Amino acid sequence: MKIAIEGCMHGDLDNVYATLLHLQEVERTKIDLLICCGDFQAVRNEKDLESLSVPPKYRSMNSFWKYYSGEKAAPFPTIFIGGNHEASTYLWELYYGGWAAPDIYFLGFAGVVKFGGIRIGGISGIYKSRDYRSGHFERAPYNNSEIKSIYHVREYDVHKLMQIEEPVDIFLSHDWPLGITDHGNWKKLVRDKPYFEKEIEERSLGSKAAAELLEKLKPPFWFSAHLHCKFAALVQHQDGGQVTKFLALDKCIPRRKFLQIIEVESDPGPYEIEYDEEWLAITRRFNSIFPLTKMPMNFGGVEFEMEECRKWVKSKLKSRGSSKPFEFVRTVPCYNSSQTLVNHSSSGHIRNPQTESLLEFLEVGYLLDKSGPNPSQSPVAVDYDSEDEDADEIQLPEEEEDDV
Repeated sequence: MKIAIEGCMHGDLDNVYATLLHLQEVERTKIDLLICCGDFQAVRNEKDLESLSVPPKYRSMNSFWKYYSGEKAAPFPTIFIGGNHEASTYLWELYYGGWAAPDIYFLGFAGVVKFGGIRIGGISGIYKSRDYRSGHFERAPYNNSEIKSIYHVREYDVHKLMQIEEPVDIFLSHDWPLGITDHGNWKKLVRDKPYFEKEIEERSLGSKAAAELLEKLKPPFWFSAHLHCKFAALVQHQDGGQVTKFLALDKCIPRRKFLQIIEVESDPGPYEIEYDEEWLAITRRFNSIFPLTKMPMNFGGVEFEMEECRKWVKSKLKSRGSSKPFEFVRTVPCYNSSQTLVNHSSSGHIRNPQTESLLEFLEVGYLLDKSGPNPSQSPVAVDYDSEDEDADEIQLPEEEEDDV
């Protein structure tokens, strides 16, 4: 199986797909899957731009909407995670994962799927210590603080991923695992990106949560993006002799290293994206304590009987007769370049039928439009460009401002 890995998409699906189609033709090969490591920007219409955390001058429709509308079709099955520049109202509809467009699958805020027997897992967003232990308290329409915090990684989602026991073949994170530079040519990285040197020295370049997941899961492959450069590392784990090949890639602009094609052993094709049994069991078991406020999580009350959950999910999948994700459904009007969007849906939460179907299948409640018991804990609106707001996020220098 040949898998194409792409760094930050930034909504430029047309160019990424065109590049891969050209590579297929020139190299006379067949690409089976495209994986994107975040900043995908699944913007369906002008309203989605309002939840895209970028300065207004960077808010652009780009090309995802063409695939959402059906004007164009993805030439390869595509799997992506979220980064720190996303249409968050849409991704929240698909918190558990689902089709963002036909043949374009969002892995969820955390998730695992199978593709031809290959297990692919991932965590969306970036790590920020201030919000890590909070629940998912943000509700659309987001204020100036929530439009940023919505994409910060949460302990709840990491904790679910830490329950995985079966091997994961490929794992995705937007930001790099903390300490990954120890396992690659960090001196060359600093020569190319000197403003990373301080963070490397202070051991603050990267995500603590991702580092914990790397140590626990030990996947053969780990792919990231976020820092707009290519960086490779080889992690030799202490126990068992497992090795993780790490690769971070750039964003899709000319003369930058934003694509890599790998080949992995797999079952014979044809291949398709399928639900993962173990992950469905974890999702079902933990949904009852889905955190809805800024209060830190308390996992002490969870009686995790994994074997029972696995048997239950296996039986349900057998009865359903398929492991395929529920079908794609459009929930808002598509962008139309010839007219301005009017009479659009409410700026609040929209229940996506895919998500509803999955939760009904798992026999758990729908909580994505619920609020916690203490709404007074909602964050205070702050200035969009506040230095405090981004204090522990990676800041690129002015010359790379166009890379947001």
